[in-house]
Amino acid sequence: MKILVINCGSSSVKFQFVKTSNHEKLAWGIAERIGEKEGLFTYKNDRGFVISKQKAVFPNHETAIQAIVDHLHAADCGVVKSTDDIHGIGHRVVHGAEEFCSSVEITDAVVASLKKYTFLAPLHNPANILGIEVCRKLFPKHKQCGVFDTAFHQKMPKHAFLYAIPQEYYKEHMVKRYGFHGTSHRYVSKIAAEKLGKDIKDLRIITCHLGNGASITAIKNGLSVDTSMGLTPLEGLMMGTRAGDMDPALPLFMMENFNMSLKDINTLLNKKGGILGVSGKCSDMRELHDLIAAGDQDCKLALDMYSYRLKKYIGSYTAAMGGLDALVFTGGIGENDEFVREYSTDGLEWLGIKLDKKKNLDLNRKEAVISASDSKVPIFIIPTNEELVIALDTEKIIKGERVDY
Repeated sequence: MKILVINCGSSSVKFQFVKTSNHEKLAWGIAERIGEKEGLFTYKNDRGFVISKQKAVFPNHETAIQAIVDHLHAADCGVVKSTDDIHGIGHRVVHGAEEFCSSVEITDAVVASLKKYTFLAPLHNPANILGIEVCRKLFPKHKQCGVFDTAFHQKMPKHAFLYAIPQEYYKEHMVKRYGFHGTSHRYVSKIAAEKLGKDIKDLRIITCHLGNGASITAIKNGLSVDTSMGLTPLEGLMMGTRAGDMDPALPLFMMENFNMSLKDINTLLNKKGGILGVSGKCSDMRELHDLIAAGDQDCKLALDMYSYRLKKYIGSYTAAMGGLDALVFTGGIGENDEFVREYSTDGLEWLGIKLDKKKNLDLNRKEAVISASDSKVPIFIIPTNEELVIALDTEKIIKGERVDY
């Protein structure tokens, strides 16, 4: 099947068009600056065709998605003859609350539930819902599928997802650890199991999704049993601009002593924290390394803190699962940053985690085993492919098959 995968943001629409039979990416791109006077449209296909329109105009999300569809079957750059050759649409949805523990067919009832849960992800779910509604209008006869960032983590045990506050806040107001990046964690753990030639239900795997946003997940017997992000994506690891774990009283202290508002605190912790906050210069790990090479000590401190916090999670999740059978790095940083992989695993030999530094430095690879030959725990680099997961889940929905994980 050929599936259109849509990732709709507040002012952008990313897309991929995937052929599920061979996992081939036929076309991909993004419509940006929706609602502004001048937008940006990028479209690429598997034949090397590239369009980059610097002055595209997208008054709304419908015009942006229509532009994507028009290019998919255009005479010069299209990859299908007509929209009939688009067999289904898969949507990335950030938050599915506890109701959605797997991917589902989009129905009126599903859309109504998603609207009910927008308070849990006010920056993301409204845009995701908008993309769904536009595609249902443009493709009224096509089956559509919602794949949720939170779904993979909804089978975590209570002792892992509850916060140590009165339970009424969970029971009456849905306050709990939800976790995110679930589609990525699910995919790379499955690939790791295949690489080991073992049933994932017999394994204990830690997956590190490290990008501008970052999370780590403990996966035991194929299920997420703990994850670092919580009610929001702010909890857990130190990230590009997010502060990650901290004393919960810190915001109260800052509000009382520095005359900061809730909005100020939210901006500080989500947009001015993390690597940017510590370094004082950048949030991008590549730029950080350039500054470290030039002797910047604040940037070196940011890298040390980032790696140290990751190491702590690896150790704690290994303890929580009673051992470890595989460690996986994925995401832009996880796949490409040899320093983070080295620093976050250094000193973990007593847990059976031993990196091969030469293999770790080989930049001419996409997927690899980078553990030493005598490491008891295999260490993998596995590029994530969330769009493929969404496409494959959508294919199952179209065929009437249950999607369970």
